[in-house]
Amino acid sequence: MAGGLNKVMIIGNVGRDPEMRYTPSGSAVTSFSVAVSRRWTTPENEVRDETEWFNVVAWNKLAETCNSLITKGRKVYIEGRLQTRSWEGPDGQKKYRTELIASTMLLLDSRPREAGGPSPDSGFPSDELEPDDIPF
Repeated sequence: MAGGLNKVMIIGNVGRDPEMRYTPSGSAVTSFSVAVSRRWTTPENEVRDETEWFNVVAWNKLAETCNSLITKGRKVYIEGRLQTRSWEGPDGQKKYRTELIASTMLLLDSRPREAGGPSPDSGFPSDELEPDDIPF
């Protein structure tokens, strides 16, 4: 294999509403967090829960889509790659942040019903079928 592979797929719940901004060159960038939980049983039959938080960043058209459709608590599928960036903090210490740079976002829960939500004909694949229409 000539190159490497950096691919991440997560399913979880959005932890905070997205924040969208624009770069000086005019590119849209949206960031939000996603909580992914897992549950397992120890050899002593004790049930344990663990939650991992992912910092997600979307760019351009996907950034605008995420900003308009995602709200805190929604269940989402995010696919992309991991990227770690570093900077120097005000205290002179080097800081690091690992982010999931999104290439795909799918909504996995029902469309929000409150006023101001996306229209019924938004056209996103996760909104096309009702649960009773899924053939399995």
